Amino acid sequence: MKRVIAGVLLVVAMGAGTMFAEDGYWRDRRDMRRDEARIAQDRRELRRDLYYGNYGAARHERRELRREYRDLNRDRRESYWDRR
Repeated sequence: MKRVIAGVLLVVAMGAGTMFAEDGYWRDRRDMRRDEARIAQDRRELRRDLYYGNYGAARHERRELRREYRDLNRDRRESYWDRR
């Protein structure tokens, strides 16, 4: 009896695992949209800092932009490989 119950629980758990695995695509898309929004914000801040001559803050914004572009490109690459 214990084996039957354990078997049923295992089948249910495996079915639930595949159901939750499908959410990865939408989570990746949402993450990419958030990265794009952060990039837009950093670009606005960079333009503002350059306009006012605050070059130290502009250097910081350029670093943030590099990091955000790297993250976005990594997400896009992983999204491409997941669909193949």
